[in-house]
Amino acid sequence: QVQLVESGGGLVQPGGSLRLSCTASGYIGSINVMGWYRQAPGKQRELVASITSGDNTNYEDSVKGRFSVSRDHARNTVHLQMNSVKPEDTAVYYCNLFIRDSSVYQRNTFWGQGTQVTVSS
Repeated sequence: QVQLVESGGGLVQPGGSLRLSCTASGYIGSINVMGWYRQAPGKQRELVASITSGDNTNYEDSVKGRFSVSRDHARNTVHLQMNSVKPEDTAVYYCNLFIRDSSVYQRNTFWGQGTQVTVSS
């Protein structure tokens, strides 16, 4: 089965930087999307950034210009570089993997356990 393990969360001051990483173990196919979602208390989970197997990226409007998502295909790893962070970035960040071909597994979507990011002075 696919396992997603996140790292890099923690406490950071406003204006600072943080780098999240997520590594997928197991077969993920050649057509897939890896991304980051976040969920703050009292709010719905939202897509922060995603990157396809072809390295096309997508960002939520509030993080454009501040966050950058990238992949290390050889290591099945996705990174989220968070710069100029704001208190409203505080949330649990979840790594997500979508696999186009569901023939290997009985699902298309996989989630990490989440990592807490807190932006505070």
